[in-house]
Amino acid sequence: MTSLKDLRLFTTQPHNCSYLDGQQAQTLFIDPDFQVDKTTNSQLSELGFRRSGSHIYRPNCRHCQQCLSCRVLVANFTPSRRFTRILQRNADLTVSEVPSIKTDECYLLYKHYITVRHADGDMYPPSREQYASFLLRKCEGTHYYTLRHGEQLLGVMVSDELDTGFSAVYTFYDPLQGARSLGTFGILWQIGEARRRGLAHLYLGYWIRGARKMRYKIDFRPLEMLVRQQWVLIE
Repeated sequence: MTSLKDLRLFTTQPHNCSYLDGQQAQTLFIDPDFQVDKTTNSQLSELGFRRSGSHIYRPNCRHCQQCLSCRVLVANFTPSRRFTRILQRNADLTVSEVPSIKTDECYLLYKHYITVRHADGDMYPPSREQYASFLLRKCEGTHYYTLRHGEQLLGVMVSDELDTGFSAVYTFYDPLQGARSLGTFGILWQIGEARRRGLAHLYLGYWIRGARKMRYKIDFRPLEMLVRQQWVLIE
């Protein structure tokens, strides 16, 4: 295990924020050539870092502190009636762990998802190179899960297992299956999987007040948010 003191850190130049109009953002990230093990990934997650492919990063904006890392308290989570209905609606799905998602089937689903749901974001247009650098690069503890209805692939979840939690790296799914609420189902399934593994938290990445695409995360309570380097309970 490497001490965090040995890690080299870099900062990006200011750029337009992807979530808040008119804001400039900067990002602090770990040397991408460094091989991060499970324990180091766990320690960095505790400090509010997030993994995207080979990049482990954290917002480092000078004049804005609105990106708050958040995590669900797994043992205390009880599904609401809405969440229970979503679980029941998807009881006919099979969730399977797979060794890789380097297949045409998975990529085409990803391409469809990004094109329909995120054509206004910086991940559009999708490409195989982007897909590989973002989701095929894994670290110690990375798991891939597929969601299927019979033989039909409906979704893919990428999760990192940490020492005391699960980190929901990314989920993509068939955007035409709106009635299933597959994004919400994926979070609920990962909460259940973390509980089955005896893990305390499910990390959901960043929550930003006023960012519409982040709004859903606040529904998974009890939730902790990292505020001034202290985890604060949101019930």
